[in-house]
Amino acid sequence: MKKITFIAALLSVCFVTSQETKTEILSPEIQIRTAVLPAPEADKDAAMVYGYDSSGNLTVLREGTNNLICIGDDPTKEGVSVACYSKTLEPFMKRGRELTAEGKNTKEKREIQGAEVASGKWQMPIVPSMLYIYYGSDEAYDKKSGELGDGQYRYVIYTPFATTESTGLPSKPHEKGMPWLMDPGTFRAHIMVGPFN
Repeated sequence: MKKITFIAALLSVCFVTSQETKTEILSPEIQIRTAVLPAPEADKDAAMVYGYDSSGNLTVLREGTNNLICIGDDPTKEGVSVACYSKTLEPFMKRGRELTAEGKNTKEKREIQGAEVASGKWQMPIVPSMLYIYYGSDEAYDKKSGELGDGQYRYVIYTPFATTESTGLPSKPHEKGMPWLMDPGTFRAHIMVGPFN
């Protein structure tokens, strides 16, 4: 019995240790440097940045002065993934974060957001709006410089209610990196470009 108790205690310590390692919160400076990686060079210094505080809560790390908002890498998830998007998308992104925090799955979030848009509770942008994504592996990420060695880009252009007919785009890509329309005809219709490998 003592042996089983010891093994259980050892496993719980290993689990806690691995969780602590996984949720290491980097300095705001490094988080900001990483968060703006997908943004166009001219927009990086003035973008608003969300990151994580010492308790792991999403918070504003830097107020911005241009039209971009960037989100730092979630330290609880495998790999590195950061994104920057047009401020016009903030109602959509903010509501998505709220629903995720409530424990809603992807299907539930889409249904709730779709109903809210239809009722006029909040609006999607009426013009195409950009989302830049940059992602890669934990192994290629330098926590001291904030650089991602194997980073890849993916671009998303939200065009609410666009269709394959209105855009001329296919609903599936035929080649790597080609633009295509995802979720056509819905409030979250968007043009996907990339990844490129």
